[in-house]
Amino acid sequence: MYSHILFPTDGSDCADAALDHAIEHARTYDATLVALYVADVREVGYAAPALSLERVREALLESGEQVLGRVAERAREAGVEVETVVTEGTPASEIIRHADERDIDLVVMGTHGRSGIDRYLIGSVAERVVRGSDAPVLTVRQESA
Repeated sequence: MYSHILFPTDGSDCADAALDHAIEHARTYDATLVALYVADVREVGYAAPALSLERVREALLESGEQVLGRVAERAREAGVEVETVVTEGTPASEIIRHADERDIDLVVMGTHGRSGIDRYLIGSVAERVVRGSDAPVLTVRQESA
């Protein structure tokens, strides 16, 4: 049913909660887990105007490598084949692009489960992926892990 499962992560606790589900699905279907970290460098100029943009960009990419290293370790410990990809761009767009280009069968990702008025005022990456992806998307709230 699934041969490639995409697991986008930002290294947050919420994403970590979704990792258990991604690994379990990959193990159940003998699928390859594709772990994706998107460094959103658009925010860098606003967050650290006094710092070198290139140094901050490199730090974000290095952070992504570390996050994916931990993901890969957990997947391998569970007997799951894993590939890791670090890229930069707009998270939702990059997740959808990777899902399309790699023929992903399922996307498993965390969501903060926003409710009430916040949900309507602040769009989430997960919501944009659900709306824009051709692949099915399983979203996992931190509390459900």
